[in-house]
Amino acid sequence: HREERYAAIGVLQHRRYRAWARVADDELLALLRHLITTGAWWDLVDDLAAHAVGDLVLADPETMKPVLRGWAREPDLWVRRTAILSQLLVRQNTDTDLLTFAIEGSLDDPDFFARKAIGWALREYSKTDADWVRAYVETHSDVLSPLSRREALKWLNRR
Repeated sequence: HREERYAAIGVLQHRRYRAWARVADDELLALLRHLITTGAWWDLVDDLAAHAVGDLVLADPETMKPVLRGWAREPDLWVRRTAILSQLLVRQNTDTDLLTFAIEGSLDDPDFFARKAIGWALREYSKTDADWVRAYVETHSDVLSPLSRREALKWLNRR
């Protein structure tokens, strides 16, 4: 069944279907949510979050922001992880308010995959706005896990 999910993700990202997959309608969001919750592991979720959901955030931010704010507070770890990683590749188009909101939904989750997602999202954004990430980590040092903090500062500590 995993291979079928990989195929579905491949179709979503194929150039012929990319235009369809940039319209954040109920059907596409239901499909993405289904793939996220039934796939429920990093190999599927991270690709969906960064590419399929990330593309939707760029193409239709007004529709996607409320969706991701809802997902950021979901009990399901993988749905929350998607909200955190949805802006992973958008660099200067990162909505820091949305990123902050998504991270806050998982700050108290002791799960490795939640903590890793927080650190990874911050680390990627540090390549665009190092000062913002430094300030975020400093301001939230009392609630960020050591893993999230280490990942967030990984590139910044090399400079």
